[in-house]
Amino acid sequence: MTDRIEAAAGELRPLLQEFILWAPDNAPGSDPDLIGPVALWHRLEARKDVGLWKRGDLRSVLLERMPQVVEDPDAAADGMVQAVRAYLTFLSATGRLSPGSDPLPRLLAELDDVEDDFVDAMEDMISERDWDEEEDELDGDEEDESLGDFEPFADEIGALPTIRLRPDAELAAAAREVTLVRQARDLALWVGTGRKVGEQTLLTDDEVDEAVRTIGLPDAGNIWNLWNLAIDLEFLAPDGNDTVSVDSDTAAWPFDDDEDVLDVWMLGLHSIDYGDPELDDDDLTLALSGLTRALLVRVLLNGGSRSLTELREELAEAVAEYDDLGPDAWSAAGDPLAPVVAWLTGYGMVTVEGDDVTLTPLGTEGLVHMLDDEDIEIDARPAIDAMTALDLLSFSADMSEEEADEEFASWLALRDPAEAASELLKAAAEEESDALVRVQAASLVGSLGEAAVPAWLEALKEPSLRPYAATHLTQMEVEEAPEPTQADTHWLILDMWTISAGLGRPEFVSSLHDIGPAPTLIGLLDVIWKIPHPHLEELLEAIGDAHPDRQVGKAAKRALFKARSGR
Repeated sequence: MTDRIEAAAGELRPLLQEFILWAPDNAPGSDPDLIGPVALWHRLEARKDVGLWKRGDLRSVLLERMPQVVEDPDAAADGMVQAVRAYLTFLSATGRLSPGSDPLPRLLAELDDVEDDFVDAMEDMISERDWDEEEDELDGDEEDESLGDFEPFADEIGALPTIRLRPDAELAAAAREVTLVRQARDLALWVGTGRKVGEQTLLTDDEVDEAVRTIGLPDAGNIWNLWNLAIDLEFLAPDGNDTVSVDSDTAAWPFDDDEDVLDVWMLGLHSIDYGDPELDDDDLTLALSGLTRALLVRVLLNGGSRSLTELREELAEAVAEYDDLGPDAWSAAGDPLAPVVAWLTGYGMVTVEGDDVTLTPLGTEGLVHMLDDEDIEIDARPAIDAMTALDLLSFSADMSEEEADEEFASWLALRDPAEAASELLKAAAEEESDALVRVQAASLVGSLGEAAVPAWLEALKEPSLRPYAATHLTQMEVEEAPEPTQADTHWLILDMWTISAGLGRPEFVSSLHDIGPAPTLIGLLDVIWKIPHPHLEELLEAIGDAHPDRQVGKAAKRALFKARSGR
């Protein structure tokens, strides 16, 4: 069945693409994207001829098949019947309604007859879906609710001002000084190779005392959290049924390479849960689980710093709301935030001065990673003074034009314009496959005027940048600049197509039509296959699939064959 669906979809694609282009001018109130499933299942189950429509086809497809295959019943209820009306009109107006079909007025009359029943069927689907989602939410609340959940704060986190992250070199330097990582390393080194452990108690009382003395701990209260942290950091690992061993690289901590250092620190990031208070009663301990995360997110939302007095008051209320045993657990813990703050301080994530607890740059970096792991959006970017040219280009792609201009102005204020131009073009050259980065770099460098001339001249040596460099230098009437060649123009067109293809099929097809009518595009395809663009083959394949004119599709396939065979 899958092969039949793919074959039918391929057969319908040019016709539907042409309908998509026809609809805005001829049926502006319709959504042409909704017609796909109707046309597909008409072809699969009603008629082999996609242009042959009879009374009864509409009832069969809309009322019997669509309730089984529609993915968005809301959109279907709102616009599918209208889309079908526009599609049938399109077939009739363009001569694609096959001989033997019922007349258009008769088909539209049947469509009117089934409309109410179709909408009712979609509303039934919506009701069933909402019921299922409500049950899922209830189940999720029962299973996943936690005092330390970040999700309830997602809107507030998303509304925070931009958070600026420090460069890796600074973060790695801070990670090398983290007390808990050093203690976990020392514990792993004390364990050594092939140490036997017990089934009930991993270490004997004497071994625990020896480990505490070796590491320099005040007591054994934190020894098992450190043991687990050593495993998280991969300093320590089981190597048999009853033995554990230190990893061979552990003694080298802190490592010389910044990336390796940060990789290790990130491995232990989720150890922050070890900061939650541990009480003699398991139920009371459970009532306080997630307290460390709950503190972190509240500090973040307050701009990165918060008084412990306020946190104790707010978290005591949160604990009471989260669990009926919360007040008892809070009381039994004495100062519940003491182990939380101690662990976060020991892991380098916060500092405490007086009554205030403050996120460190390392803690901010870690918290941003944790939020990203949970798909919670947060506007976090490198600090301006730490932002590379590639960072600027990459982040600007997701900003509004006004915001991107402000970011560029701040970045530019820290460097000479000529230096900025060189950095931007070098970054674009490193990302040869990224057309959007290239276009953004060319636009920003173009705004620097005469100061950018040396960088443009140097960029002439880079094949991916030469078309932009030649164009801008010629516009500035630089004497030694070469005139843009036809190949340069073709490269720019391929970059434009690459970007539009990433925006979706309608945008891609529109960019093809910008070239001109079909004969013009065919003429271009006959020569553009010679350009060594990194996305050439996939673009030619996409043109063959997407363009509504079959002659263009054939030209694209010919060009693709030539590109692949090198002739």
